[in-house]
Amino acid sequence: MKKIILIITSLILFGGINAQVKWHTIEEASTANIGNQMYFVDFYTSWCGYCKKMDRETFSDPTVAKILNRYFYPVKFNAEGNNTFTWKGQTYRPASGGKNKAHEFARGVQGYPTFVLYRADGTPLQAIPGYSPANEFIVILWYFASGDCDKYPFERYKQMFDKEIRPSMEKELK
Repeated sequence: MKKIILIITSLILFGGINAQVKWHTIEEASTANIGNQMYFVDFYTSWCGYCKKMDRETFSDPTVAKILNRYFYPVKFNAEGNNTFTWKGQTYRPASGGKNKAHEFARGVQGYPTFVLYRADGTPLQAIPGYSPANEFIVILWYFASGDCDKYPFERYKQMFDKEIRPSMEKELK
């Protein structure tokens, strides 16, 4: 009986089993057929405190995980990794010259964490730098997932989100 109570309590406290982003590697992304989805690439480093905080606090949020898993192809990419891969016809190699050098694929990323949305053809759509708490990140993700990025400027979207957009988003995510 105690085990059952502990399991139920854990599921309630930690948002359930489905509150995990199903991350892919860049190698998986390079061969994936994602249809009309967008790639969501999390550029992180092993030493980045805010990257770890995003994993712990934002990506563990059930709504964030649901949006990423349903509307994007989520990819984790170590910006200082040492793998060579080909993505969208271009080969990317690790940086030469030692530690703390950005991988060729991470060139242009100004800091960590940075999240880059790519269209299915590999064209970059938007870079999102820095840490965001889950409630703010949901607005950002839904702005792109819903296609509202083509309808509204982001500042206006943020103002109307809670009253006009969140109810339909929550309905769609059920």
